[in-house]
Amino acid sequence: MALREREISSSSLNDKQEQNCSYVITIVFLALFIDLLGFALILPLFPSILDYYSQAEDGFYLSLQRGVDWFAVMVGVPPERKYNSVLFGGLIGSIFSILQFFSSPLTGAVSDCLGRRPVILMTVMGLITSYALWAASRTFGVFLLSRIIGGISKGNVSLSTAIIADLHSPKARSKGMAMIGVAFSLGFTLGPMIGAYLAMETEKGEVFYLRSALLALMFAVVDLIFIFFLLPETLPKEKRVSSVTSGFQAAVDLLSPWALFQFSAVTRGKESPSEENLQNLKILGLAYFLYLFLFSGLEYTLSFLTHQRFQFSSMQQGKMFFFIGITMAVIQGGYARRIKPGNEIRAVKKAIMLLIPAFLLIGWAANVTMLSAGLLLYSFAAAIVIPCLSAVVSGYGSASQKGCVMGILRSLGALARALGPILSATVYWLAGAEVCFTVCGALFLIPFVLLGSVKEQTKEE
Repeated sequence: MALREREISSSSLNDKQEQNCSYVITIVFLALFIDLLGFALILPLFPSILDYYSQAEDGFYLSLQRGVDWFAVMVGVPPERKYNSVLFGGLIGSIFSILQFFSSPLTGAVSDCLGRRPVILMTVMGLITSYALWAASRTFGVFLLSRIIGGISKGNVSLSTAIIADLHSPKARSKGMAMIGVAFSLGFTLGPMIGAYLAMETEKGEVFYLRSALLALMFAVVDLIFIFFLLPETLPKEKRVSSVTSGFQAAVDLLSPWALFQFSAVTRGKESPSEENLQNLKILGLAYFLYLFLFSGLEYTLSFLTHQRFQFSSMQQGKMFFFIGITMAVIQGGYARRIKPGNEIRAVKKAIMLLIPAFLLIGWAANVTMLSAGLLLYSFAAAIVIPCLSAVVSGYGSASQKGCVMGILRSLGALARALGPILSATVYWLAGAEVCFTVCGALFLIPFVLLGSVKEQTKEE
């Protein structure tokens, strides 16, 4: 009888924990979706914003333009307005990623001490400042400052992964990471469409990006209120690191790329992972970096290829990215979140093997049908890799290290996104699309082989 009661009690406790996990996942998904909608509004406006400052003969803009022109001449990019927009957008994107590289581990380390809620609220307040500056900007310097503040404040994404990593159940963590992927896919699909529509609706005498900037500001304010009232704290006080200084000491390790790849910050303190688990983390981090380095580079050169080979207009490119985003959202929501704990690395390896033919089809595409087939494989694979790798990494480290671990992973990704497009654009223009996509596609075998050497995690929590 007592045994029966214990079983019922244990079952009801599990149900309660599962409900709590589902609630946290839903709130994180909605908060991140609102955030990414606002963030993505600017993406289709970049070429027009650059033209606006070029025609205004903004001194700071023109000095940066000379640097972009030098790079274009060095690698042989044709002197077309379309390519200039992509290159300049890539430069601003790289600056944004470098800032995330620095901010993600710092916000993660601070949240390990102060808790997730207060730090994520601070980052959203930073985003509110960024969008307010964008709305008020009439010079390129102020616009760039708004992007810099936005880049520093984007640590809220790594904090979202840390909140999911706090969940007890591997199944919940896996589902949570997939739902973060869905938020990204939907945000980056719908946000640019809304931004482009608002720019078209501009009234005479109104700055064309003002409505998008004000809507982004509104989304950020709504996000702040939403998080303040609905997001629970997932890191209890007893599981936090003792002081901010110990968190910052760990974060100092994260500003050195070498220490970052070594996961040095996680080895500090009493709860250092075992040698085998640390080795696994290093391999996972390197595979994550190499994957994103290659992937972000080829993703960036897609704009060059579709414009050069198929003469895609901005609208056609928008439709292409819409197709990619919707496909990824469907796969993440329907398939990726149902991958059972323990099967993630196998799923990632299969996805990476799909990426090789995907990029070969894209690079050698002679017609739009061949390109579409490549993009379909690309979308399927891209929907699986990052959520699954994030879910695996979230299982490492003690409760007081999750923010730091996920911050390291996020900053590795930011470093990859800062460097990948520069290398890919150089190879693309010096050697051609076929060579660029074939060589980079073949290099995906490196993260594939690395993942094969990851051993089963030993229990430490």
